[in-house]
Amino acid sequence: MKLGIVGLPNVGKSTLFNSLTKAGAESANYPFCTIDPNVGVVAVPDERLDKLTELYNSAKTTPAVIEFVDIAGLVKGASKGEGLGNQFLANIREVDAIVHVVRCFEDTNVIHVDGSVDPLRDIETINLELIFSDVEILERRIAKTTRGARNDKMLAKELDFQQRMKAFLEDGNLAIKYEIDDEDEQAWMAEYNLLTAKPVIFAANVSEEDLADDGASNPHVAAVRKYAAENNSEVFVISAEIEQEIAELDDDEKQMFLEDLGIKESGLDKLIKASYSLLGLISYLTAGETETRAWTITKGTKAPQAAGKIHSDFERGFICAEVVSYDDLMACGSYKDAKEKGLVGLQGKDYVVKDGDVILFRFNV
Repeated sequence: MKLGIVGLPNVGKSTLFNSLTKAGAESANYPFCTIDPNVGVVAVPDERLDKLTELYNSAKTTPAVIEFVDIAGLVKGASKGEGLGNQFLANIREVDAIVHVVRCFEDTNVIHVDGSVDPLRDIETINLELIFSDVEILERRIAKTTRGARNDKMLAKELDFQQRMKAFLEDGNLAIKYEIDDEDEQAWMAEYNLLTAKPVIFAANVSEEDLADDGASNPHVAAVRKYAAENNSEVFVISAEIEQEIAELDDDEKQMFLEDLGIKESGLDKLIKASYSLLGLISYLTAGETETRAWTITKGTKAPQAAGKIHSDFERGFICAEVVSYDDLMACGSYKDAKEKGLVGLQGKDYVVKDGDVILFRFNV
């Protein structure tokens, strides 16, 4: 999973990136201190892996990972090259979802590029830049498609779709809101990789004081939550500064620090939950002496396709899957006991994999 972190300058974007990935992107109180997109890979915390590693005495433990791309602060006119504009918008096209960091804290020591804190205005600024960039992409596509549409029915159909989509965006709408039933149009939409077609998670960046009640008393956070609910987006509340402090601690100290602040989970944990929920993802597990590993798949994935995540041969030569739920396996204390109690099922090609399934695939190529 690849997430792009965007936002206006000085909203806490690079501070959050640093704390999530400990990658050390330069963070300073002025726009454009992030000149190149910074990339960091983060392991998805999953205590099930630790327990399975212990149970199987695995030589290696491999968690699922999330790749974060930190994009330089966008400003009005970014799509036209203002600031450092377009080169950053190109980097966002490669991600699965956008994490939009929105400033919800007041601090006279940290300048705001528009002079005041107004998260909805900030969201609108970023959205317009993404829309402008998408319109530019469609204009280039339309110019190319027009040349062949006169003698090709399929190209003529695609041209009509491109023009309708462009008009929809020019009315100030996000592509993700465009309803598509036609299979051809769905395929074209996926191919265009429009920025505004990507799902969004809003990171409401608050002061330490607002963290304990999860931003409940902060009117800026309330505004972001209302906007997200109306736009099928996820929201999580963080304090980028606190996240930076947490990032410096080891696991035991981290837990104590969170408890002292009255917080149940870190910003990274919140972000991972929001990402999995928004993108409809789950993890299944494989375990043995060689390796215990988490594999990320989309909800509704059937066993052969889940096996294909490991290797294409597993999918091509799929015979069956031996499946036991993680909870059943841990309750029994061993795979052998779980099998004797009838808790290990032999599943065929139509089995839909569930979160926490521990699976052994049988295949023959």
